[in-house]
Amino acid sequence: MTHEVEVGPAAELVPGTIRGAGRYAVGNSAGEPFAVTRRCRHLGADLAGGSIDGDGCLVCPWHGANYDVASGRMTRGPQGIFAKVPGLGAGFKLLTRILPLGRGALVERDGTMFVR
Repeated sequence: MTHEVEVGPAAELVPGTIRGAGRYAVGNSAGEPFAVTRRCRHLGADLAGGSIDGDGCLVCPWHGANYDVASGRMTRGPQGIFAKVPGLGAGFKLLTRILPLGRGALVERDGTMFVR
């Protein structure tokens, strides 16, 4: 049997919500639930503490890198002082083409969400 981690009540996973569940950041982007591994590729920030931007991307809480929740790829590199380092954002975006965030499978049973 596949190992599952309880996320919580499905009704609480409303658009814009993100929470940690084991090794995953689980959330809802524009009505679509998602689960991605919860460590940013830049400096390992906990993405479960991030936010969802207007484009539906997961935003790193430390340096503002954006991730496409469907593919796990970085769509915008680290911001702030890191945005001023030539090639840094492009380098991390390239890295996530090769090593995107992992994605978990979400299942709902009896009104409760689980990730595996």
